[in-house]
Amino acid sequence: MKILVLNGPNLNMLGIREPDVYGYATYADLCRDIQAHAARIDVEVEIYQSNHEGDLVDKIQAAYGNVDGIVINPAAYTHTSVALLDALKAVGIPTVEVHISDVSLREDFRQVSYIRPYCLKTVMGYGFAGYLMAMDALLEATTCK
Repeated sequence: MKILVLNGPNLNMLGIREPDVYGYATYADLCRDIQAHAARIDVEVEIYQSNHEGDLVDKIQAAYGNVDGIVINPAAYTHTSVALLDALKAVGIPTVEVHISDVSLREDFRQVSYIRPYCLKTVMGYGFAGYLMAMDALLEATTCK
């Protein structure tokens, strides 16, 4: 199984950005956690981050026929991007939405997720562990077919 882990804008600033919300661990720490978990559950993983919506759309489209599942933290694009939703729908790859913080407890504008209706599941509020939970959910969903 191959999983693509996509991260949206400002996640490259983990450890610096709002540590009261996201903690002090860095993006490199997150990537190490994801890679270690992938090795434990015997899946191949590709991790990609961009601050640009079109780059994320391109990466989703390139995943067609090449990955078995997508874990996506669209970050701010969660609340604004129909383009990401349309790209996910176009490729038809099982997807889990993940957020480091519990966005349901944050600002009103964060209550809307444009991609959530497409996703198998949303994992939020578990910090970096949410990514691992999302990977496990994809593995379970694709092996239970």
